[in-house]
Amino acid sequence: MIAKPTIPAPLDRPGSQIGKPVSRVDGRLKVTGGAKYAAEFNTPGLAHGYIVSSAIARGRILAIDTAKALALPGVFQVFTHENRPSLPWFDRKWKDDDAPKGSPFRPLYDATIHHALQPIALVVAESFELARYAARLIHVTYEADDHRTDLRAAKADAFTPGKDKGGFQPPPKPRGDADTALAEAEVSVDLNFSQAVEHHNPMEMHASTVIYHNDGSLTVHDKTQGPINSQTYVCNVFNLATDAVRVISPFVGGAFGSGLRPQHQLFMAVLAATTLKRSVRVELTRPQMFSFGHRPETLQRVALGAKKDGTLTAVIHEAVQETSQTENYVEVVVNWSGQQYKCDNVRLDYKLARLDTHTPLDQRAPGAAIGVPALEIAMDELAAKLGMDPLELRLKNYTEVDPNTDKPFSSKELRACFQQGAERFGWHKRSHAPRSMREGRQLVGWGMATGVWDAMQGQAVASARLGIDGTLTVGSATADIGPGTYTAMTQIAADILGLPIEKVSFQLGDTNLPMAPLQGGSWTVSSVGSAVKAVCDRLRDRLAGLAAGLNDGPLKGLKADELTFADGFLIAKSDPSWRLSITEVMRANDLLVLEDEARSIPYYKSQMKHALGTHSAIFAEVRVDEDLGTVQVTRVVSAVAAGRIINPKTARSQILGAVVWGIGMALEEESMIDQRLGRFMNHDFGEYHIPVNADVHDIDVIFVEEHDDIVNPLGAKGVGEIGIVGVPAAIANAIYHATGKRLCDLPITLDKILGA
Repeated sequence: MIAKPTIPAPLDRPGSQIGKPVSRVDGRLKVTGGAKYAAEFNTPGLAHGYIVSSAIARGRILAIDTAKALALPGVFQVFTHENRPSLPWFDRKWKDDDAPKGSPFRPLYDATIHHALQPIALVVAESFELARYAARLIHVTYEADDHRTDLRAAKADAFTPGKDKGGFQPPPKPRGDADTALAEAEVSVDLNFSQAVEHHNPMEMHASTVIYHNDGSLTVHDKTQGPINSQTYVCNVFNLATDAVRVISPFVGGAFGSGLRPQHQLFMAVLAATTLKRSVRVELTRPQMFSFGHRPETLQRVALGAKKDGTLTAVIHEAVQETSQTENYVEVVVNWSGQQYKCDNVRLDYKLARLDTHTPLDQRAPGAAIGVPALEIAMDELAAKLGMDPLELRLKNYTEVDPNTDKPFSSKELRACFQQGAERFGWHKRSHAPRSMREGRQLVGWGMATGVWDAMQGQAVASARLGIDGTLTVGSATADIGPGTYTAMTQIAADILGLPIEKVSFQLGDTNLPMAPLQGGSWTVSSVGSAVKAVCDRLRDRLAGLAAGLNDGPLKGLKADELTFADGFLIAKSDPSWRLSITEVMRANDLLVLEDEARSIPYYKSQMKHALGTHSAIFAEVRVDEDLGTVQVTRVVSAVAAGRIINPKTARSQILGAVVWGIGMALEEESMIDQRLGRFMNHDFGEYHIPVNADVHDIDVIFVEEHDDIVNPLGAKGVGEIGIVGVPAAIANAIYHATGKRLCDLPITLDKILGA
């Protein structure tokens, strides 16, 4: 029996774990090399595959000579479309959880070439070096057809996609008469924009290590943002039972959307392993990272009309985006322009144009990172025409409801973002006229923009196992591509059960764990975090019930809401001296472990009545060399409203990284295609330019307090995407303020500045 204490012992109350700047719980493993990635898992007899890529953009393979490669000692096989095993031909077997409408790409399916760098053969050998050498001995004869890779040339044939059950939100129907309102507007702007192709290029290149077991089952170490998605794909394509394929991905060295769909190295590795009945690894080279999906090239037009006092009277946003010949890849590009500001006359139009390229792929903040900057640059141009402060123009047209749906936002602290961001940046010191601020030969410009992103939630399941020693293990088959998922989930679990961080561990990246959706779209905390909360709430209630049922215990008869959980104790709120440790409760009930599982289910009814989103205000300072046209982004302030911040340290890192990428979008990143060859030419880090240390200066992140009890049980919104949205526009607007040149084609390279 447990006696009631007569003298209250001191209790260390750590307070809520949520909201603390906890260092990454997996950080030591990563910086010491203890974290293992997809290409680092080994097994005896592991073979290595090297992919041969197409040299043409469109056509057919007439012949493929593999004899010299196969003659090399240590080369096990060369797989091509001519000798691959029979595989399903129905599209549904090849689709994955992120597949758009259409027919997915099938590696080695036939002799047809759909795009440059298409995988056409796989050499499997006893070492990577041998496989790579053998690949160079393969001779391919092609029949090339005319290809189309120029979006501007294909624009005339663009079509309107239908609603895709994969999640595409078509533009809302026009409201009012935007064209007439634009023609009659007292002040108007009409701008054309272009956004270059970008490739994901995470530090870890895509790789799959397939361990083949004697019973024919597979353990697959894959670089993926969704282990279950990779498992389902493998099972469907190779007709394998779910329990015969286990996908493991505990660490991912960045992905940014590239791991949302199973990439072709996974197919190749499983093909070789199941055919040769041995373990195989296939890893892409850096140039081959340019052989699959990418942020699509996009052409846009934004036209705005307004009264002389700044009231918007017309918004027109049109976009044409590339897709492949076989799938309708769509992004929500123009819809944001109907949501951002009050306006009675809005027309939004979105079209696709087919090119001979691989199907584009979601990349950080897909759609918003492209569409919102176009609107925000146009707003800056309108402010300039009106002689109005850009921030004042946005506040003039501020809205507390989503005009696209007439639904109120579940929360929207964008005004506070404007206020706090402007104050931190010193926006009130900005001179209005372009070219009016300088330091020597450096033109100084200040620009700002607004950011917006959806706050989404999907269903997920989490399991929990609490030991009698007070250690808790929680798990879900999600991924961690870098945002700090291990840490955030650990904090949520520790907070609910009142445990120290070091007593809690979170498991992920394994299909043996409960179901979780793809990690992307900034919804992992909302989805998986809510499942972690749900299962820990269940354990909390069970512990409370067990404690209340102890006749001689100090917590007899108390309900869960009458208790506080802290430092491994259950404590009566009415009298903190009455408490029991988790160990005492479980021992008194003859329990060694408590286990449970719970599913997170979105608040559909309340969510459907509201618009859900994250918002931000970005302020940027640039210095432009008056003679050379070079640009330095010297200061950025990003003020973000994203509900409850689980971990301000990791969340800040997300915003910092997103701002750096925004600098790249604005000034550097561009996959350049040679239209004669139909292929990307700068497919390496020597020529594909990204921001480096010298390009990144002061970045200040503000998390604006925002309460939201509708968006999900945690009140938390993701921050991975919102950090990049609007950043390119703030920089472009700052360049205009510095130079007086309105540049609308991203990236803004020095030749464009000098040539304007």
